[in-house]
Amino acid sequence: MDFIGQLEAIVLERLKKPDNNSYTARLAAAGTKRIAQKVGEEGVELALAAVSGDPEEITDEAADLMYHLIVLLAAKGVSLADVAKRLQARHADRSSSVC
Repeated sequence: MDFIGQLEAIVLERLKKPDNNSYTARLAAAGTKRIAQKVGEEGVELALAAVSGDPEEITDEAADLMYHLIVLLAAKGVSLADVAKRLQARHADRSSSVC
């Protein structure tokens, strides 16, 4: 799980210092619409992989989706920590209402 944080840092660095050799920088330069399109494409590909049931294909597509999601979040100034905090708050809200 540590690599997810490392990947976020790599993406942020590539967004700060764009290099045409970097897919991340080129994707970001294409704009939010293109990044969002890639997130959608990868989400559909993951869903289809889940239907096929092949664990390797599911893993590959989930990795693609996570990468593109990280790029989208970074481009919009939202961190993985922000997302984790929101998930934690939602969990806490639901846990306290169950009692």
